[in-house]
Amino acid sequence: MSNNTDSKIINFGARPSLVGLAGVGLLLALSGLAVVSNLWKVLVIAWVAFAAMAGSIPLGVRAAETGSARRLVWGYGLASGAMITSAAVFLVPQAMGFDPRVGGFGIAAGILVGFGSHVLGHRLSHVNAAFDNTAVQLSAHALSAGVIIGLVYAAMPELGLLLGLAIVSHKGPAGYAAARRLAAGNRSASVILLPAAGVGITAIPAALLDLPAIPAVNAAVFGFAAGVFLHVAMDFLPRCEVGGEVGEVAQVSDHAHELLDRLRIHAVVSTLLGGLAVFLGWLAVGP
Repeated sequence: MSNNTDSKIINFGARPSLVGLAGVGLLLALSGLAVVSNLWKVLVIAWVAFAAMAGSIPLGVRAAETGSARRLVWGYGLASGAMITSAAVFLVPQAMGFDPRVGGFGIAAGILVGFGSHVLGHRLSHVNAAFDNTAVQLSAHALSAGVIIGLVYAAMPELGLLLGLAIVSHKGPAGYAAARRLAAGNRSASVILLPAAGVGITAIPAALLDLPAIPAVNAAVFGFAAGVFLHVAMDFLPRCEVGGEVGEVAQVSDHAHELLDRLRIHAVVSTLLGGLAVFLGWLAVGP
């Protein structure tokens, strides 16, 4: 029997998660601090991230019964395309502009640290512990992403909303996939409320920091942020393979290549449209 059913805090049958509700309460309290501190951009990004992930919970729960691989592909594709484009356009040039070498090292460090944390975090799924592994991994990612978003907007408050909104665009498909897995395992998906609130929980305090106006420091911050978000975006690229998440949702056999080939077309189109959406948004707000 899975240890997830033994936890009375994280998940217990269909009961609402106390940790998830606590996360929402903490986000509400920090939102008041953001209003007082005039952190409107970070506040909007935090609540858009929350709405995207929390709103995807019922959709994921419903998908556990019906299954919709095409919907998952489009969600992952649009989000990853938007994130790759945003990181490449808004973060990489800033890092290079402050200090090309430090910025380059920051990008490399972000990608490597992102990969390392992802691989080590995956090991939690094989650890015998009394917590929900899906919720822990999502929460760790959301909290760390919030810190980076907060630091980026603290270093450069004039940045527009487009960057932050594109970065958190993956929260919807991530919440959808996690809710589907939890519901399929007969576990409460309300625990996802914690990672849904996680971006704001750390982004708001991080945005209050007064970073020194040192080009090398800013280059490292923007470079690391670009590397982390590029890693996350590439990890979200929809891979339509037998044994992968898309194949699992589609419930394909080892010989169902025709269905996967059709989904691959959707994967390519959705990622391109995700990048195009950021480009059009950039044109709309003014280069």
